[in-house]
Amino acid sequence: MLDRITSMQVFVKVVATGSFTGAGRALCLSQTMVTKHINALETRLGSTLFHRSTRKLSLTEAGRLFLDGCQKILPELEEIEQTVTEQRREPRGRLRLNAPVSFAIRYVAPLLPDFSRRYPLVTVELGVNDRTVDLIEEGWDLTLRIRSLTPSSLRVRKLADIRMVVCAAPSYLEQAGTPTTLADLSQHACLGYTLGETTASASRWSFGAQGEKSVTISGPLCANNGDVLREAAIAGQGLVYQPTFIVADALRAGTLKAVTLDMPPTPGPPLHAVYAPGLTIPLKVRAMIDFLATQYGPLPPWDKDVP
Repeated sequence: MLDRITSMQVFVKVVATGSFTGAGRALCLSQTMVTKHINALETRLGSTLFHRSTRKLSLTEAGRLFLDGCQKILPELEEIEQTVTEQRREPRGRLRLNAPVSFAIRYVAPLLPDFSRRYPLVTVELGVNDRTVDLIEEGWDLTLRIRSLTPSSLRVRKLADIRMVVCAAPSYLEQAGTPTTLADLSQHACLGYTLGETTASASRWSFGAQGEKSVTISGPLCANNGDVLREAAIAGQGLVYQPTFIVADALRAGTLKAVTLDMPPTPGPPLHAVYAPGLTIPLKVRAMIDFLATQYGPLPPWDKDVP
């Protein structure tokens, strides 16, 4: 079967040159092949496109209608092909990136000016929320997720490890004492995270390399945002069990103090870049993933100089 687009291009060239022979020379095709393309179009359309005579060709009414359509469609196809080809050579276009709220504010948004300087033809649309977005359904090019991922058709690249820490304000520890064992936590105000996985939920905190030990906790506040819990802890409301990227600045400033217990914190789910499957990764997506991987590794910035 002859390619329909090629046949349309041949048809337009026949009209432009006024003959099958002229079109063949312009397209480096034999007159026989030109004839086959025109015959294939007429068969598909069920209409004659040319009035043929020994001296000249002229368009039928169907031919004029078809020419109008070809002159609209073919330039658009060429423009699309050119755009796609350029994207393969240099990152360009709109990149829709989604990330968790607290992480995006601290460790995505501040990096975007540098990314834009490196890739001026890419426009970034940053969306922030803590729920699991549907990459395909919602039209995101790339999402950053800090959670355990279930098998799917989506493609994933690990960007960084996430370290957890139990901490509290010095004022709270002076008043309530510093816990040294997991059992001590039952005697303390613990601020729970309602969106947490098994590591640090609103009612149970897990410890050990594999989360093999968990303890029941309670306290005056639980929330679905780590920044809220950090601020409550700084104000002296109790202990928090949060990723270092949430509390690193407070630990450096001394407004929070890390607590060492008789079992180490369970590592949080790693930070992953999640993107759509395909034979090739769009250059704009690959550029952002590589850029973030460089910024976050080998030692994540949120873990540098943390007491």
